[in-house]
Amino acid sequence: MHLTWLDSNSWLIEIAGKRILLDPWLVDPLMFGNAAWFFKAERLTSREIPQNIDLILLSQGLPDHAHPETLKRLDRQIPVVGSPSAAKLVRELGYTQVTSLSHGEVFNIANRLDIRSVIGSPTGPTTLENGYILKDLVEESSIYYEPHGYHSTSIQEFAPVDVVITPTIDLKLPLIGTVIKGQQGAVQVAKMLSPQIILPTAAGGDLSYGGFLLKLLKAEGTIDSLRSLFADNNLSTKIIEPKPWERFEINLQKLNLINL
Repeated sequence: MHLTWLDSNSWLIEIAGKRILLDPWLVDPLMFGNAAWFFKAERLTSREIPQNIDLILLSQGLPDHAHPETLKRLDRQIPVVGSPSAAKLVRELGYTQVTSLSHGEVFNIANRLDIRSVIGSPTGPTTLENGYILKDLVEESSIYYEPHGYHSTSIQEFAPVDVVITPTIDLKLPLIGTVIKGQQGAVQVAKMLSPQIILPTAAGGDLSYGGFLLKLLKAEGTIDSLRSLFADNNLSTKIIEPKPWERFEINLQKLNLINL
């Protein structure tokens, strides 16, 4: 299993012989509704778009998970699996092989990899987006991804899961409360899935941020404070902080991170 963190929520996952691009934002600024005054994120370093992608996997239909300008630059022939809102978006962009996964449904690739949709983050009063469990059916290794820290108790039936990709820092807004559940969410999922490794997502990276929203957002917690929470809860899960755009291998037997 090889992983590359592509900043923010974006990952390249190499598992079961497949290269999967997860929630890609790879080109141009990230904004919501083209409102730069409200929120704008930009890359500090220009990057090459990963090649030879076998599948695009989208957890949500919002721009920070299904970035329209990135999706316009990728080959429309690449198969896409996504939440119903993400599937609708990519169909409108001209993608030809699109699978919409509702919660509990499984997408299988060549009898080697299962991608299971699980309940993810709320993005509206009645909308719950997707989290995913990816399972290599040959190596029997697995990854769970949920980008906002909303972990349904229903995922416990799939424990143990080897690697969890989840936020580790809390983000809060006045009057609304916690919008990204990092610290307690990570503790919760570690208890439910007993992963060997947790990898942070959703924040940081080689990026710059601007806009009015930043004045309202309040970040709480650190990796060190999360490690303390794990120790207090007798959790042996290792927290590994990947560097942006550096491909690494996870050896699940030795819990070893090897830069390649």
